[in-house]
Amino acid sequence: MTDSTQTPQASGAEHTIGAPANPQIVVTELSPTRVTGHVDLGPEHHTPYGTVHGGVYCTIVESLGSMAGGNAVAERGQYSVGVHNATDFIRPFDRGRVLVAAEAIQQGRTQQLWLISITAEESGKLLARGHLRLHNVDLPQTS
Repeated sequence: MTDSTQTPQASGAEHTIGAPANPQIVVTELSPTRVTGHVDLGPEHHTPYGTVHGGVYCTIVESLGSMAGGNAVAERGQYSVGVHNATDFIRPFDRGRVLVAAEAIQQGRTQQLWLISITAEESGKLLARGHLRLHNVDLPQTS
């Protein structure tokens, strides 16, 4: 019996590796300590093996966390930039809506730490979660 499914590496076939499409985050709640929303994921976000690429989850963590952090410090004339993104991939997912939530863990004068969770809407199962550390930066002065 032979296995008719071969990975690109095993088959010797040429293949390309590139970044999947950027996920479009729809924000439904925005406060200085919490941001929520959803993202619809599908084949344009897949690896060659048919599951959502881990880079998509990292992008969601970075994008949602940066939005949350920037919103938290905007009133004091600052914005925030990511300095460390640690994203854990919990289980594979192929398509559907995911719920995303960013919650502040620590918000200081110079840095913030946010926890971002990505959950399958249909099953309620956690797919990925990340911690994003942000550095708060003064907005440039305009003349």
